[in-house]
Amino acid sequence: MILKRQKLGAFARTREIGADGVELDMGGLGNRPTFDSKLMNPIERRKMRDEIAKHDVEVCAIAMSGFYAQSFAERDGVDVLVRDTINSMEIMGVKTAFLPLGVKSNLVEFPELRPKVVERLKMAAEMAEAANVVIGIETAYDAAGDVQLLEDVGSPNIKIFFNFANALQNGRDLIEELKTLGKDRICMIHATDEDGVWLERNERLDMEAVKATLDEMGWSGWLVIERSRDANDVRNVVGNFGANTRYLKKVFQGTE
Repeated sequence: MILKRQKLGAFARTREIGADGVELDMGGLGNRPTFDSKLMNPIERRKMRDEIAKHDVEVCAIAMSGFYAQSFAERDGVDVLVRDTINSMEIMGVKTAFLPLGVKSNLVEFPELRPKVVERLKMAAEMAEAANVVIGIETAYDAAGDVQLLEDVGSPNIKIFFNFANALQNGRDLIEELKTLGKDRICMIHATDEDGVWLERNERLDMEAVKATLDEMGWSGWLVIERSRDANDVRNVVGNFGANTRYLKKVFQGTE
C-alpha cells in the first residue's frame, strides 16, 4: 500500500512515514506455482535484513495478499503457498501472517465453499502450529461468524486479522464486533477504513472509543494502516500514511 511492494525502499519509506514497522507482502501470485517473492531469495533477504536494521523498523507480519484475487478454497497448491509463507516467516523472524479470504472465497457470497475453506485452514493450522506462528485471516463474516469459523477450525494458531473497514462498510457496530471476538481471537488489526479521508477526519470511526474498548479487553498488538487515504491525493504516500501514523500514535501512545 505504500507503493514499495517487494522493494528495498519500503523500509526507508516506513521510517519516513514515522511508523514502527511494516507488513511485508509475499508478492504476486497469478498462475505461478508459488508467490513471486524475494523473501525466498537468500541474497535479496540479506539486503532486506540490512535495510531493516539500518532504518530500525520491524516486520510485523507477512501478507499473502495474492489471495485477494485467488480462491483459497479452490486453487491448486495451497499447501505449497502456505508452506513457503511460513518458511519465509521463520527465516525473517516474523510470527504473524495475513491471509485474506478474498473475493473468490467470500464465504457470505459462496457459502458452499465453507467446508473446503475449513479443511484447508486446518491444514494451514498444522503447519502454523509446527512452526509456532499465527495465521491471521480476514473474512466477509461478521464477528459472530468469525467466532464460529475459528471454532470449526479449532486451532489457536488461526486467528482473526481484524479490519475496521469490514465492520464500518457493512454498517456493523465496530465496538461490539471487537467485544464479540474478544482479546484472544484477534492477532492484529488493520486500523483503517476505505479511502476518502484520513483517520482523524473519519466521522464514523471513533478511535478513542476503539482504544477504550481494546484497553478494557486487555488487547495489545500491532495496528496496521492500510487505506484511509485522502481521496483527492491518494498517491501521496508520506502525506497520507504519515498523517494516519501520527494520529494513531497520538491516540494509542500519547505522542504529539
